[in-house]
Amino acid sequence: MQIRTSAIICSMRAHGEHGAIVRALTPDHGLLAGYVRGGRSRRIRPVVVPGNLVEADFRARTAEQLPGLTVELSHSRAGLMAEPLAAAAIDWLATLTAVALAEGQPHPQLYEALDGVLAAIEYAPSARGWAASAVRYELLLMTELGYALDLSACTATGVRDDLAFVSPKSGAAVSRAAGEPYAARLLPLPAFLLDPTAETGWPDIIDAMRLTGHFLARDILVDRRADALDARERLIERIRRLA
Repeated sequence: MQIRTSAIICSMRAHGEHGAIVRALTPDHGLLAGYVRGGRSRRIRPVVVPGNLVEADFRARTAEQLPGLTVELSHSRAGLMAEPLAAAAIDWLATLTAVALAEGQPHPQLYEALDGVLAAIEYAPSARGWAASAVRYELLLMTELGYALDLSACTATGVRDDLAFVSPKSGAAVSRAAGEPYAARLLPLPAFLLDPTAETGWPDIIDAMRLTGHFLARDILVDRRADALDARERLIERIRRLA
């Protein structure tokens, strides 16, 4: 097996005395893992930082063998790790991707979306410019894994206007009129998740992360993968300081 492709580094774990097992998201082959010889060396460690874009060469003699992986840096985002909010966002998005996806399953839309969110974190003039995109990435990942929310119409009345809540059980939208008597038991649905042109403030983003976080924790990040939510909590804590 040999695959040479662009890839986004999602995780790096020490293996042996000097090596590392790296997981990276690719456009056509999904999440792939490989052993990087000398992955913790001064030369290679800055390359395998989560969020970095690389040219990756995976090679293995059999499909069952963990491939050897060599990487060439295409674009570094390591400098963002000095910025607490940006670093927390990259850590969470990369961790979510590495933990939630099965290896070898193509997700081209997720690759494009992750690359876009990371670029927004790097270049957007303010954090609010990319925070909404980070939530949309979570929603897309849920959809790709078969856990899409139904935000098309009110699950109680069928109306498509003034959707304001989501049922924590069904993941379906609820209109304001139908949901207000039960608001304490429903999850808020921020307008920007339905209308990309809607004004978005930090309280809206926190509500959106509460919404997606409920379903990520219930349906995807379960058992051993639940530890990944720690990275999400660090991001939310930094966002709350701005709200």
